[in-house]
Amino acid sequence: MPEEPAMVQVPRPAPHAASSGGVGRRSLLLGTAAWCAAAAGCARSTGPSAATPPAAGVRTPPVGAARATASAPPGRLPAAVAWRPGPGEIEPAAKLAAVRLVEALGTWPAGRGGRSNAAARAAALGIPAPLAAELAAEAGPLTPAADQAVVRVIYAQYGGLLPDTASVLVPCTQSTRTGSAVREGGTTIDVRLDRTPAGWAVTALHPGRPGPAAPLGAPARAVLAQPRIELPPASAADVRSGAVHESVLRAMLRLADTHRMSVSVVRSGHPLNVFGTGRPSDHPVGRAFDVWAVDGRPVVDPATPRSLVTAFMRAAAAAGSYNVGGPVQLSGGTRPNQFFSDATHHDHVHIGFAT
Repeated sequence: MPEEPAMVQVPRPAPHAASSGGVGRRSLLLGTAAWCAAAAGCARSTGPSAATPPAAGVRTPPVGAARATASAPPGRLPAAVAWRPGPGEIEPAAKLAAVRLVEALGTWPAGRGGRSNAAARAAALGIPAPLAAELAAEAGPLTPAADQAVVRVIYAQYGGLLPDTASVLVPCTQSTRTGSAVREGGTTIDVRLDRTPAGWAVTALHPGRPGPAAPLGAPARAVLAQPRIELPPASAADVRSGAVHESVLRAMLRLADTHRMSVSVVRSGHPLNVFGTGRPSDHPVGRAFDVWAVDGRPVVDPATPRSLVTAFMRAAAAAGSYNVGGPVQLSGGTRPNQFFSDATHHDHVHIGFAT
């Protein structure tokens, strides 16, 4: 079945009431000022995403990102850079609410680590203290034991978008310092939100948890070594775990022959079910991947040529995908309903493979 959500017609930004069940204290709109106050050296991005220092084995896209300043001296962390949505976004406020919380939880000055401090940073965004404590407890790999940390968001992509609820997937890198040792890592967080009278509000976090590294076959090794396949930390860890199906790996390599791909998610950090349905997604079983930029051009950006996106979607189908979703509804294909388009896939290309 396609990865389409249960409802795909989402209007452009407009006031909406909260869903019928309501979210009570879990529905406060997130702010942004407290995060910048907590992050030492906070800088603003100048494009649709923040510049991201590469983690080990990870290549991140230079296009569509604010340019990084000079590398941090040994033992020091890079400056925090606040991610901001670029043009073409359907619900930029939902993405901002998700990202600001991820940045606040995963970034702290020296001596302010730990769950209680993470809860305080979440509360400083305007989240009620009980919910802030819950979200800090759910943050998992976003709050490792370290003296200091800086998160940089690579991109914020929809895992699902319905009129009154959303999933925003936030792949990010994270630099941590313990003593004089600096470590580069990162994760992907599935951030759940509800629309309230005040705006979009975070209700839960589901961090990605890739499996341990395993012996790899030639396709996985080739993907990790291919500079035209840009993988965020969690997706690189997915490949290293050996849990990504060979059909996905071979399709990545085939597409990399003609395109540079900025991958947002493979397995870890994606909803288990197609959002808004009870149908299992192809992502958690390692049979799908999402691409947020092609040849350095964000899929969501109106300035990105539609011909580039459609050519990439057709190339994905030719590489064996039975289920290609994106911002454009394509006709044709070698399988029934091989192509689809909806609001969730307005900002990326989904490439899935049959079991």
